[in-house]
Amino acid sequence: QLRLVESGGGLVQRGESLRLSCEGSGFNLDNYNVGWFRQVPGKNLQGISCISSSGYGGGTTYVDSVKGRFTISRDNAKNTVYLQMNSLIPEDTAIYTCAADTLPTSSCPEIPRQYHFGVWGQGTQVSVSS
Repeated sequence: QLRLVESGGGLVQRGESLRLSCEGSGFNLDNYNVGWFRQVPGKNLQGISCISSSGYGGGTTYVDSVKGRFTISRDNAKNTVYLQMNSLIPEDTAIYTCAADTLPTSSCPEIPRQYHFGVWGQGTQVSVSS
């Protein structure tokens, strides 16, 4: 069974940092594009960042709202993708979910799209107070 598990969420103050982890089991994440998404209750799921598989160059993408503050990376030895989140602001408050594109056909787009991703984690809550 292919599975992703997120961890690292929590409650922090404006300007602080968190690192989210997305650990895969049942498959090698290095072979897949992996995206991070976030959702606020009552709002649409928003793709915020993506890291391409090694086969598609391993590059990264970010939406403008997180560019320069968030960094996506991999640790292949741990089969884990990370999202380092710095300079957090209250607008970052959301449930964060990682997902793997199990049939990649290209490198990551500028904005991850939900329909590309076939395996999803359960999400981890990030709350940023002012």
